[in-house]
Order: sequence, then C-alpha cells, then structure tokens
Amino acid sequence: MKKGGNPYGTHRVISPKGVLPQPADVIDNDMEIYDNEIKIDVKTLNIDSASFTSIVDHACGKKPTDDLSDADIQSIKDTMMGIVEKAGKHKNPWTGSGGMLIGTVEEIGPEWRGDLKVGDKIATLVSLSLTPLVIDEILEMRPAIDQVDIKGHAILFQSGIYAKLPDDMPEGLALSALDVAGAPAQAAKLVQPGMKVMVIGGGGKSGLLCLYEAKKRAGVTGQVICAAGSQKSEDRARNLNLADDYFHHDATDAVGMYEKVMELTNGELCDLVINCVNIENTEMASILCTKDGGRVYFFSMATSFTKAALGAEGVGKDVEMIVGNGYTKGHAEITLQVLREHEGIKKLFEEMYA
Repeated sequence: MKKGGNPYGTHRVISPKGVLPQPADVIDNDMEIYDNEIKIDVKTLNIDSASFTSIVDHACGKKPTDDLSDADIQSIKDTMMGIVEKAGKHKNPWTGSGGMLIGTVEEIGPEWRGDLKVGDKIATLVSLSLTPLVIDEILEMRPAIDQVDIKGHAILFQSGIYAKLPDDMPEGLALSALDVAGAPAQAAKLVQPGMKVMVIGGGGKSGLLCLYEAKKRAGVTGQVICAAGSQKSEDRARNLNLADDYFHHDATDAVGMYEKVMELTNGELCDLVINCVNIENTEMASILCTKDGGRVYFFSMATSFTKAALGAEGVGKDVEMIVGNGYTKGHAEITLQVLREHEGIKKLFEEMYA
C-alpha cells in the first residue's frame, strides 16, 4: 500500500502536472490504493446524458435512443474502453464530462476517514471525469438510459463524496436519480414562493425531478412551465401533473422559445430558467426567456460558458447565470426523497431505469 496521497487526488495526476484530477488529461489508474483512498468493485457506470449522446454520435453517428446494431454497440464499447485506456478515467474528450458509478467497497486505506466499511454498496457522487477507473470488460449496455454494466474497479479519494445505496429501492432506480442529484437539490434552493420557473428539458430525468421541486417550492402563487423537446416528453411530464403549463419546442430556436414564454407569462418572462437538456446551442433560449434580474441555472453539461456569457451580453440581458455544480449539501437525500414522495415519478423511473 502506498502512502502520502493528497486528499484531492493530485498524487494521481500524470499530465499536466500541477492540476487537479478533473482537468488533467491523464491520471494514474493503478488499482493499488494509497493509504487514504478507497477501492471500489464497480458494477455499473451511469454516463451523464450529454456525454453518452456525444459518445454514441462519435462511435456510430446515431443517438442512444436509436435502433443500434451489434456493430454499433461494439463501436460504443470500443470508444469507451479507449477513453479509459488513454486517460485513466472516463472523461469524455468532446464534452469534458463523465457521470458516476455504483459498486461495492472492496478495500479501505487505514488513513481514510469516513463511515464506510468493506462490503458497503455505494454510489459515487463525484464525476467519472476525475475518478481513476479500470474497465476489464463491458458486460451489458443500456444506451437509452446511459447505463453500462462492467467488470472493473475505481478509486475514491478522501475528498470524494458518495451515498450509501438505500435499502428501500432498487439499485438501478437509486443510481438513475443520484446521477442528477445536483439538479433537483439546486432547484429546491433557488425556487421561492410565487416565482415563475421554466425547466427546459422538463420531460427528461433531471427535468422531471426539477419540475417536482419547483412546483413544490413555488406554491400556488407561482407558475411552473415545462418546456419539453418532444410531444412524448411533454406528455410524460403532463401525465405526472408536475407543472402549470406545458409545451414542446426545439430549444435551439431561441426566438421561438422566447415568443412562447412571453405568451405563457403575459410578457413577464421567468424569474428562473433551469436548463436540463443534453444538446448544444440552447444557451440563448434560456437567457431570452429569463427576465432582467432573473437567474438561469445551467445544469446541462452541453452548456458553453462562452456562448452563454457573450450571448447574454449581445442581447443586453442582465441575468445571473449559475453553472450546474453537481453537488450541493444534502443533494442525495433531497433527490431520493422525491422518489419517496411522488409515487408517479418513482414508478416512471422504475419502468425506465431500474
């Protein structure tokens, strides 16, 4: 066992020197642990939606929800294996994002401080884009829900956050929700009574959870709008009664989105817009639909800081823009509680992800 590991994992950085593991190009994924690390026997990777969409596109020119052939699946596997072999972690070279994993604690360094023991089943709540990972074999792939079962191992640093998997729901269900735990937890913090709130991508996994929290916090005096990407997504949210207004529209059409929201809000626009989509070029729709002095929360990993900052400047919008930090205090507990409180969301997630 090695000694002297840095709590933030900088001892694992190979290139470039002096950076933290997430921005690093290559990290050391040797599975001999340092004395302040945890080794995990990995069961499932949950790749973030923007990342998996990108990987499938680069591997075979399709979308994860398309009818994928055996050759397509093999190409996706090869792409994922290649990323890890090159970088020592699963950091998408096109989006820079990763995802998270579930597995079983296999080994704990004597200097690691926490409440875990060998045999505990956990979900890591830090990105795969900074997690030392070895994939021995990809066993099964569920492209439509961004999940990949593997044989492999990973390392958790002392600073790495995690959640013990709950006993009252299936692992796949908990994994699907914890993967986007930052979004509904941030929504719970940002939404105040009486606010007008729109969730772009409201029919997706993170979007549905955000709609629930927004409706819960905005109350009867608020207005929650679900902006979905398709009729199917719109119907999914509508059937769960998660918003006050629903529509579907191409979020890359900023002006079209703006005109629709102007209509729905009687020209007031939104106090808060939450962007949960997994495609590029939706920054301006989010910004235009927000009133001056309002906020935009970009949870999407497809967001471009440059497009958002310069785009807001270009249209003279004085809005506060928040980067979608995947962590906020209590995010795992808040997100799992949504599944416990709303039977419809829980049932849908069980059908789609568990």
